[in-house]
Amino acid sequence: MMMDKIEELERRYQELEALLSDPIVISNQPEFRKFSREHSDLSELVAAYRRYRKVLGDISDNQELLADPDMKEMAEDELKVLEAEKEQLDADIRLLLLPKDPNDDKSVILEIRAGTGGDESALFAGDLFRMYSRYADTNRWKVEIISASESERGGYKEIIASVEGTGVFAKLKYESGTHRVQRVPETEAQGRIHTSACTVAIMPEAEDVDIDIRTDDLKIDVYRSSGAGGQHVNTTDSAVRITHLPTGTVVACQEERSQIKNRATAMKVLKTRILATIQQAQDDKLAADRKQQVGSGDRSERIRTYNFPQGRMTDHRIGLTLYRLDSIMTGDIAEITDALRAYYQMEALKAQSEGN
Repeated sequence: MMMDKIEELERRYQELEALLSDPIVISNQPEFRKFSREHSDLSELVAAYRRYRKVLGDISDNQELLADPDMKEMAEDELKVLEAEKEQLDADIRLLLLPKDPNDDKSVILEIRAGTGGDESALFAGDLFRMYSRYADTNRWKVEIISASESERGGYKEIIASVEGTGVFAKLKYESGTHRVQRVPETEAQGRIHTSACTVAIMPEAEDVDIDIRTDDLKIDVYRSSGAGGQHVNTTDSAVRITHLPTGTVVACQEERSQIKNRATAMKVLKTRILATIQQAQDDKLAADRKQQVGSGDRSERIRTYNFPQGRMTDHRIGLTLYRLDSIMTGDIAEITDALRAYYQMEALKAQSEGN
């Protein structure tokens, strides 16, 4: 059954190759882009399948050589390598056949909010934002602050930023949730460890095709913006606050000196939040229909602990513990994001096999 499906997809891949070389299709840019995207989505699967067939052929050839005393030892060694590759390719193909998250290629809106713990929580919010910013740098993504509410002692009560690049959501989507920190604050004279927390939300950036918001449903206010401590006070009404009346969603933006830019940014965040709410509702419905929800990113869940005295990071969802907190806080989190992605892919495979 699985191989029948792959062969069908390979035939479609060959059709797409022919279409992409057709002058009529090439002259129609929207159609050409659509076919190019579909061709790209199938290319990894088709390459793995073609390699899989080649390995099966090589296995068959080497099994025939086992009857030859002069070739038997070499054939046995070759078969060990080929069987291992076949097993790996089989696993790779099963993963590639999983339904692709349509949001994986999108940029995201990152929101970090201080929670329990007062000033220490706000400082940790700043630490988390730096961690994600440096991780973004290693991936050549662009980070832009949309709005920030700074704490008097440093850090942020809340910070919202856009992270733009290729495959941002795919790598960051499992970061949504409650992040707990355990450390001794600088103001702690007794050296006691305090526990505080921040919430992180990773939302795929909404596109105009994803969601349509009626102008009548919006209340737009403009006001004068001001920076922390009254600095950089604007003398014009450039700050923008948009309220979506049906849902009560409110977004404010004052980072730019231009009201037009602030309005456009606020609308982008508003659409992203509303889309995230819709998708969360859909995820919750799916969760009610099956025992295990894969990759829900439930924000109420404590997902990770950062213990500074022990130099330890633990992700509670997958039981991953790393004793290199210093490098993690400087953005070296690829091992964590890769492990989470692999775990949820395996969970999706289990759910798929149980459903068949």
